[in-house]
Amino acid sequence: MERKMSDEICVNGSCHCGYIKIEAIVKLTEVRACHCTDCQKISGAPLRAIAIAPAEKITITGNPKEYIKIGDSGNKRIQAFCSNCGTQLFATDMEKTVYNLRTGFLEQRNDLKPKQHVFTQSSVPWLWMK
Repeated sequence: MERKMSDEICVNGSCHCGYIKIEAIVKLTEVRACHCTDCQKISGAPLRAIAIAPAEKITITGNPKEYIKIGDSGNKRIQAFCSNCGTQLFATDMEKTVYNLRTGFLEQRNDLKPKQHVFTQSSVPWLWMK
């Protein structure tokens, strides 16, 4: 995939074992850090960074394992990971129109600085200490 506009970047990555590969074009303005308790629990970390990609700008090679998580809001979300190594890959809506890519497996993760922090009411207090 080619870079499309100055605010877009082509990203690529694979799970830890290399079974699943993903390429996408994401907007740099659509990179977020999520502090919700679901992200904390599923990632084993105090937050999870995501880059948002529309379905028409993503290519997935391999077959991620998926399960449906019902959030506190009642919304259903597909959570996807590698069934071999467990790498967290993305979350998406039930129609698979928009993908929240987990930036940790992307080669360009250093370029994907979150522009927004969401669900900060759930963030761990020590994260904001100076």
